[in-house]
Amino acid sequence: MSSSVSPNPAPLTTERLLLRPWTPAEVAAVLGDGAPPAHWAADFPAEGDRVIAGLIDQKSAWLGEYGHRLIVERDSGLVVGSIGLFWPPSDGTVEIGYGVVASRRGRGYASEATGALARFALAAPEVHTVVAGVELSNPASVRVLEKAGFHRDEAATEENLARFRVTLR
Repeated sequence: MSSSVSPNPAPLTTERLLLRPWTPAEVAAVLGDGAPPAHWAADFPAEGDRVIAGLIDQKSAWLGEYGHRLIVERDSGLVVGSIGLFWPPSDGTVEIGYGVVASRRGRGYASEATGALARFALAAPEVHTVVAGVELSNPASVRVLEKAGFHRDEAATEENLARFRVTLR
């Protein structure tokens, strides 16, 4: 079995957050029309979470160890966002994406989660670089990546999209 698929991946714990895999039931709940579970923040899921849930529904491997995770506040137990790696790596590089619901923005959660998942990815033997793209019109997301230890890749920057990377040292 590949390291990218684990039947019960362990959650990652940071100072204030738990990054745990989505459950199939949570994917179904995001894609369905039912009432949200009590353990979700009132504004979860955001649009990006719905997109990810749809992709997970098509690519069950994204529920694996190096796949997508929910961002959970440790103090409240509420799901406040999602984060994930677009696995498998290509030539040692994997992309990361993240989102935190509006009610929890400005608390540093996105940077905390992004830094933790990037370190986790860089510990995988087949990964030496984690990249992320952000629209230049979103300076808060640029700051998330900078605080998480990413550096802007000027050579890869496009017209309205900045590319950031963090590599093994």
